[in-house]
Amino acid sequence: MLVARFKSSESNNPKIEVESVPTFSIFNFQFSIFNCIMALILNIDTSTDVCSVAIARDGNLIALKENDEGFNHSTLLGVYVDDLLKENDLTANDLDAVAVSMGPGSYTGLRIGVSLAKGICFGAGKPLIAVSTLAALANAVAQREGEEFFYCPMIDARRMEVYTAIYDREGNVVRDIHAEVIEENSFADLLSARKVLFFGNGSDKVKEVLKHPNAVFINGVSTSAANMIGLAQQQFEIGKFEDVAYFEPFYLKDFVATVPKRKVL
Repeated sequence: MLVARFKSSESNNPKIEVESVPTFSIFNFQFSIFNCIMALILNIDTSTDVCSVAIARDGNLIALKENDEGFNHSTLLGVYVDDLLKENDLTANDLDAVAVSMGPGSYTGLRIGVSLAKGICFGAGKPLIAVSTLAALANAVAQREGEEFFYCPMIDARRMEVYTAIYDREGNVVRDIHAEVIEENSFADLLSARKVLFFGNGSDKVKEVLKHPNAVFINGVSTSAANMIGLAQQQFEIGKFEDVAYFEPFYLKDFVATVPKRKVL
């Protein structure tokens, strides 16, 4: 399915006539309307089978294009970036930064996304922002849930293994990013303390194994460049940028090339 969603932004310089300044919280992302640094950021996520590109202005989505039909990233990504920039009358020089999903995830997918992001940064002289794939997923779910849960995003790592981490609602890391082989007693200590929300493309197979009453599974949560926007804006504001020349994706596990048993001449 090919999806292209566009949302017009409001005035870039709204006049605020209030005495107290409201503060918003987005997954440990605290900012006020007076200290938010204006930024136009291109967000790229190719960490899974979803190829996704978004443009955000000042932390608000203005354009999104993504495809979830499989690993066509090498064909689609460059086209999506060009299309979104042209459709919004922008060039790479207009950007303030480029944000890329850093992993963990698909080895090939991550390399494609990071390579293009670094190329744009080199060519246009823009800073590079790296956003954790799992933190972005957790951020998307935490924004819409009102209760105190543990948030457990999962990315499929084949067989019964997933890439995962545990966050609380404020975005604090409860359990760091790791590869987990799912068993009946996985996450038993956390499940005994409170409800744990499991989501992401690795959670479907986990549902068949974890039967604890505090295990809650949310369907339909997938990686998307739109999920990166709040975290990318936060990192832009504090000046947390990567070295464009030396940055590498966070693969978590080393890539292992397989050799077919039967050689074909």
